[in-house]
Amino acid sequence: MSKYLQYTRPASEDVSHVLNIMGAVHPIDSELIEEFDRHLLRLRIKKDQILFNENEVCEYMYFIIKGALRGCTTHNKQKITTYISVENDFVSSISGLHGLGYSQEYVVAVEDTDLLAIHNNELNRLFAHHFELNYIFRVILEKYYKDAQQRAHIIRVGNAKERYLYFAKTNPGYLDRLPLELVASLLNVKASTLLSIRKSFSKPKERSKDLAEFGRKLELQVNKHQLFRHKDIRLHALAQKIGLSSHELSVVLNSHFNKSFIDYINQYRVNWIKDSIRNPEIMQNFTLEALAYSAGFSSRSAFYNSFKKLVGMSPVEYSKNIEKQKS
Repeated sequence: MSKYLQYTRPASEDVSHVLNIMGAVHPIDSELIEEFDRHLLRLRIKKDQILFNENEVCEYMYFIIKGALRGCTTHNKQKITTYISVENDFVSSISGLHGLGYSQEYVVAVEDTDLLAIHNNELNRLFAHHFELNYIFRVILEKYYKDAQQRAHIIRVGNAKERYLYFAKTNPGYLDRLPLELVASLLNVKASTLLSIRKSFSKPKERSKDLAEFGRKLELQVNKHQLFRHKDIRLHALAQKIGLSSHELSVVLNSHFNKSFIDYINQYRVNWIKDSIRNPEIMQNFTLEALAYSAGFSSRSAFYNSFKKLVGMSPVEYSKNIEKQKS
């Protein structure tokens, strides 16, 4: 065990936290709570600092309060990641569990990490006197080995994409938090391959975000300046106003609004006419055709066809329905 590790007394809230985690598995009696309160230690290690090395005895069982640790082995001078643990995980030597042998792996901090620790001598003594502690750690180890079995299976039989999807599903948030090279080592794929797969899955999200943003800019321009009322409005002119090419605007209209350019503009025109029809003062002074021209339609037939297509009835029928509702 590294002589540079400095153990101190833990904060009471950290002790309570780990006891709550354990108590969720099985109730803990007051005597065991007092034992943990007496024997738990606190340890803080910096990023890249080694917690314990290969070929040495790991003297403690650790609990991660904050941070991340990486379990590694060395083969042909190459570092191989065997596991990654973060907050609320217990960590110790797997091959030398409970200090009963030399560790075949070493553990290093991926981030600055705060830990609680209990010496294996104390832990083994508590195992002998407290049934609930044996049960709690049995459940914890069962979960660990199930996770390890699933990971080993997907790495053995899955392709790179399947390994990526497995990791993303079972470890939400890790891909954004952990170094790409570390995850690639754990999944036994090249970092460049993992990066390529990650980009292929992030593109749809980025594209959807971009489409929504340009859609918002488009609606702002059209509403603010009532551009739909311009009879000569064209796709390329509208695209320029929001900083897009004609093709890019077509993509926004087709993918985000699910409309063609003409249907998008006509929807605004029809909605403006519908609002006008519901206003008695406007209807006293304007005919439907006059409203259509004011809204931007260039012909009566275009107005009637678009209105019926988008509303499901002719503008005359719509106007009569509004009158019936008022009466």
